[in-house]
Amino acid sequence: MTATTLPRRAGSGPRQWPLLGNLPAFARDPLAFFESLRDDYGDWVPWALGPQRNVLVSRPEHAGELLGAVEGTFQPVELGWAFHQLLGDGVVVATGDDWRRKRALVQPAVRPRQVRAYAATMVERADALARSWRAGERIDVHREMAGLTQRIAVRTLFGSDAAGREAPISAAMATAQRELGAEFRGVTLFLPPWVRTPGRRRMREAVAVLDREIAHVIREHEAASAAGAERDDLLSRLLAARDEHGAPLSRKELRDEAITLYIGGHETTSTTLTWAWQLLSGAPGARARLTEELDRVLGGRLPTYDDYARLPWTRQVIKESLRIYPPIWLISAVAGEGASIGGRRVPAGTRVWISPWSMHRDPRWFPDPEAFRPERWDADAPHPVHEHAWIPFGGGPRACLGARFALVEAALVLAVLGQRFHLDSGSERAGTLPGLTLQPAGPVRATLRSAGGEDPGTPRS
Repeated sequence: MTATTLPRRAGSGPRQWPLLGNLPAFARDPLAFFESLRDDYGDWVPWALGPQRNVLVSRPEHAGELLGAVEGTFQPVELGWAFHQLLGDGVVVATGDDWRRKRALVQPAVRPRQVRAYAATMVERADALARSWRAGERIDVHREMAGLTQRIAVRTLFGSDAAGREAPISAAMATAQRELGAEFRGVTLFLPPWVRTPGRRRMREAVAVLDREIAHVIREHEAASAAGAERDDLLSRLLAARDEHGAPLSRKELRDEAITLYIGGHETTSTTLTWAWQLLSGAPGARARLTEELDRVLGGRLPTYDDYARLPWTRQVIKESLRIYPPIWLISAVAGEGASIGGRRVPAGTRVWISPWSMHRDPRWFPDPEAFRPERWDADAPHPVHEHAWIPFGGGPRACLGARFALVEAALVLAVLGQRFHLDSGSERAGTLPGLTLQPAGPVRATLRSAGGEDPGTPRS
């Protein structure tokens, strides 16, 4: 479907069920639902999620306007009981002065200078994984990438003291991710917090594990700090942070920010890399250009932080993967008094939604949107991308703080592994599972092929 053939019925919206609104269609397939709203009803579509009044906007300039007005005439939306259980009152959830304080405390820990310090860990862990792989071996790409980014996240966030705690943290996070997605797509989203369901019980159990493990690591860091030990991990920087009144983050605040940073450094990057490998497997031309760039720039050595700027095609592969499979697949804010978008008044209390998934796949902004084309991002590309048409990390004042960390990590890991292996998925393609982030619906299997044509060893047993 081209930009000129998109059907439009401006001002209308989909038919709604009594009490449920459009919840059945949304729950069945939220990604397809938002694409259908865009294609069938236009760029401003009223719809209902249960009793909630909603509008979907699909023009980049309207997305930019909304993102820029959050903490002004729009406010972040509370996304339900499960979401709050996992993220607590962290910087992603906080609003107003509380959000400004927490952002000021957390942001210095993920600035480019600090990300530079973590690059060596990213490369070291990726190199260890590459050394364990053997040509001819069949792997679950998502599991391998999740394990790798988990080890990177635990080391950069918690330090070496957390080694061995990865397994319970990972298992609990997987459960929380699954239950959060199930609640968000179902009627339990509208149930009061005191209502108990099997899914909520599993969520509580998973969060209890996360709380216990992170509390243990925080105590170890506090003891080490009291003993005068110096550390370079993210948690140590958060422990040392002080607001304008000289006050530190509380234990609860440390827990909430640790969970937030863990998700940004692990969940987001592991899925981005998984999709990137799958997309490269089906695009031999793009894969050949990646091999050429890695050979030319790195010459067989491991990359460093400075190589991130020297690997434009590698970065474009990541950027295009984020376009096709944005980890943040849904963004929402609630209108306050006097809110408007595109000169159109938005009644107070209305939730305005942006779907990065549907915007990234809109042929008006990305010709042939289903195609994997990293060349879209060439400096001299014939179709410049609108400023707000690519929003995998949100935007405006509440843009994801860990975006730089995730982009650098994904590119460096791709470079380390891509020098040695092709990941051949054949014709297999994984479906999508919208949860807290956009996850593969099942295993993403691939056969390891040596990038150099020789077999670097025998498969693991």
